[in-house]
Amino acid sequence: MNKKYLAKIIAKDSQGLKLISACCFHAKVKISQLRYLKKNQLFIIFLERFSVESKKNKEKINSVCKFEFIESVKSKNIDQNNQDLTLELFAIDLIKNKDRFEINLIFNNNSIITLSAEIVEVTLEDQNKI
Repeated sequence: MNKKYLAKIIAKDSQGLKLISACCFHAKVKISQLRYLKKNQLFIIFLERFSVESKKNKEKINSVCKFEFIESVKSKNIDQNNQDLTLELFAIDLIKNKDRFEINLIFNNNSIITLSAEIVEVTLEDQNKI
């Protein structure tokens, strides 16, 4: 039986986050697909990424990247009123600043989203192939 393999990666440290970052390299993200649920301390990104883990490297996959325990979100060089704007995710970077973590989502056009968290818990889950 040929079951379609969809990835689910859970990161709790910088190594895991590097793996998720590699999987999301060049992923397309619409501004309208970014959600910060402050009460739940969740930051969610719906993205369209290329499957880097399959041999057919050009396979596109709809995925959800969920960041948990997020205390604050800051963005730079992003027009949040332009809901149709599509960004390209280059990297997810982790910096430890005293007792806090800063997770930087680095996009094209020098656009950055910085998430502040006490602990790192990030899940990348594939939804379906495009």
